[in-house]
Amino acid sequence: MRYEKETGNTDKSIHLAEMQQEQRKNLQLSSLPASMLTWIEENCHDIISVIDEDGLFIYISKSVERILGYQPSQLIGKPWYKVISSEDIDYIKESCNPDPLMKLFYQLNVINSDGKSIWSSCTLTKLKDSKTGRTFYISIVADIRDKKEVEEIMIQSEKMSVAGQLAAGIAHEIRNPLKSLKGFLQLLQAGVRKEEYYNIMIEEIEKMETITSELLFISKPLTETKQLESIESMIHDVIVLLRPQAKMKSIHIEYNGSGKEKIYCDRSQIKQVLINLIKNAIEAMDQGGTIRIFTSSSDSHIDVSIIDEGPGIPQDIIHKLGEPFFTTKQSGTGLGLMITKQILERHQAFLEMKANEQIGSTFRIIFPVPA
Repeated sequence: MRYEKETGNTDKSIHLAEMQQEQRKNLQLSSLPASMLTWIEENCHDIISVIDEDGLFIYISKSVERILGYQPSQLIGKPWYKVISSEDIDYIKESCNPDPLMKLFYQLNVINSDGKSIWSSCTLTKLKDSKTGRTFYISIVADIRDKKEVEEIMIQSEKMSVAGQLAAGIAHEIRNPLKSLKGFLQLLQAGVRKEEYYNIMIEEIEKMETITSELLFISKPLTETKQLESIESMIHDVIVLLRPQAKMKSIHIEYNGSGKEKIYCDRSQIKQVLINLIKNAIEAMDQGGTIRIFTSSSDSHIDVSIIDEGPGIPQDIIHKLGEPFFTTKQSGTGLGLMITKQILERHQAFLEMKANEQIGSTFRIIFPVPA
């Protein structure tokens, strides 16, 4: 379909209006009363658009003017990627598939009439007209800027809560190196000097530096920078941070993996996911025991499994885990798993939860293999 630039000419406006009306008929929208279609257009808070097989807009709702600043007529006949950020275009193209029942969900940046990015969610569905055999793509784009701000506040609140809960264990872990350093300094002060003392002191200082660095990481805002990252490296960082809390409850954390698995991710966000899940495992184990972390991979996905020895998850509530403010802990907020799921959605990953046959629970993260 050829795009005609808007000039304000009345004849062209009438032509575009007639074009939209004809397109509605092709899409069987005309079965609805005209008054109902008008009400939908004037009251819809999301942008509804129809894209043809050539990737051109053939219909777009009036709400596009409020959200993006365009008149519908400015976009009719234009390719869909003209209003999508360049970073998201390739991702959308790669994720589309020939499935006639395709339904996809994205979080992406759309470009408004001023060239600025607007954080949005998009639901994309493929439909085939049984009469003409033509294929159309129906998209619903919602402005989620306010929702994103709320999510960021909730995430930051949960991160600070986690930092506070870990403080006691970390203080205990740092106290031991400090005692060693104090003892060696007293020996040096008394004139007892050995080269090995300096090496041990440096090792103890580096240990404290590592622990405090990981604690400071928790209080930092989540970033939005994705690159290829080693899963083993992220797990190691998180274990260093959580080991003090685990030791206080006589819990040992084991990790087994090839060390070769890498995922395309935002490192700080995935570390937050691992912190949430391993910390939950620690809190579930009142009798001590072992938390086992495994990584594995196949041609299509990479798995991270966190297995605890707690009481397990009752089957009647497992489907509720991850809902806001639903928690089985007395002092919990119920936000940890919700945030975990949201972060994984941003990475096209998901979380499986199940009770083990004998003891404990398994939380399995499934990541896509990097392209």
